[in-house]
Amino acid sequence: MVIYALLLLSLGSIGYISFIYYVPYSNGVRSGELIKISHKGYLVKTWEGEISQGISGAQIFSFSVEDKHKDIIQQLKDYQGKYVKVEYIERYRTFFWWGDTRYYITKVEKENSPHFNLNNDEN
Repeated sequence: MVIYALLLLSLGSIGYISFIYYVPYSNGVRSGELIKISHKGYLVKTWEGEISQGISGAQIFSFSVEDKHKDIIQQLKDYQGKYVKVEYIERYRTFFWWGDTRYYITKVEKENSPHFNLNNDEN
């Protein structure tokens, strides 16, 4: 009986973690000035970042990046302080070893800032 309970608990845990990881709640695109990218944590280090979506910095989009995305992490480091567009997935919840947020960046591109885009739309 104990073996069946442990088996059921194990399968339930695997199913739950798989659902959280592989079934996104939403996905989308956001843009703004990249104001922070950091590698933080005590026991488990995760990559965390922030994008300012308003001129005054009142709207902050916080995100995480999985360690397996080394190219995205390097791009974010290179684009620090620049205007960027990011694609992300949102998960139902997160675990401490994945990151602090439910938003995970899957792609990053450098963009022209709409605030300082002088005469680029004319022609």
